[in-house]
Amino acid sequence: MANPNFIDYVKLFCRSGKGGAGFVHFHREKFIEKGGPDGGDGGRGGHIILKGNAQLWTLLHLKYRKHIHADDGHAGEEQNRTGAMGQDEVLEVPLGTVAKDAETGKTLAEINDDGQEVILKAGGRGGKGNAFFATSTNQAPTHAQPGEAGQESWVVLELKLLADVGLVGFPNAGKSTLLSVVSAAKPKIADYPFTTLTPNLGVVPYRNDKSFVMADIPGIIEGAAEGRGLGIRFLRHIERNSLLLFLVPADAKDIREEYRILLNELKKYNPELLDKKRLLAISKCDMLDEELKTELEKEVPADVPVVFISSIAQQGITELKDLIWRTLHD
Repeated sequence: MANPNFIDYVKLFCRSGKGGAGFVHFHREKFIEKGGPDGGDGGRGGHIILKGNAQLWTLLHLKYRKHIHADDGHAGEEQNRTGAMGQDEVLEVPLGTVAKDAETGKTLAEINDDGQEVILKAGGRGGKGNAFFATSTNQAPTHAQPGEAGQESWVVLELKLLADVGLVGFPNAGKSTLLSVVSAAKPKIADYPFTTLTPNLGVVPYRNDKSFVMADIPGIIEGAAEGRGLGIRFLRHIERNSLLLFLVPADAKDIREEYRILLNELKKYNPELLDKKRLLAISKCDMLDEELKTELEKEVPADVPVVFISSIAQQGITELKDLIWRTLHD
């Protein structure tokens, strides 16, 4: 079953606070019967703010918060006192979160850094009190501004995993097994398609205490860009990877054709994905002898670096990590 705690998509109705009204008031105290206007301005309405939190890895905490409302600003007060600002509503989100307008699909904000803050919906400005409108010809204004309305709309938050390497392949290509071997991640592994139903991240240790992050993306099938299989639900996670590592098993009917189909699905989803650096690993090579491996080398694509590996037998893993590191830092 899919991990119910991994939530990478939520839809929220967001409404920022409206500004407080300006105040109409005239100064009054003993011996001053007709003082000038001293009505203060209204306070700003509360913002709705997105804040990056590196300790979060899912949007689960927002799944059941369908309506996000910031507080309204308070009205101005006498003696030119400005009303209190409405309290901001701060939504902490994992790094890699993208906010979009639910109707237009327009990107509103992207959170990529820990502690980064972006105002998603600005609170309304407070209205001016009557003291603001006093002039030499109108020394006793009896009007003030109302507060500005807040902003509201439906917003979609999407999480796109931030990783150095994204694993791309058909179901049962050996992606989860590879991740479990090269990192401490423990994804579910079985001999049937669609074992991986949620993305998994693992930190891969490298030489001299270096490391890089690898993401195991649920398997792609032909037609995924049109919604087949798991559809495009997880293709967006590939967008934030620096390097794409394609996995094709050695027992595939046509290695070059499987690689072409995978590339085509990425192109249909987002042509810019083809601009990323790419590597190809032929997995499950423990079943091959040298003669078969030589024959397979004639079938692999010529336009991408290729390495033969076996996660179970630990064959080619060091060479693969070296190739990944060189490619990432080329």
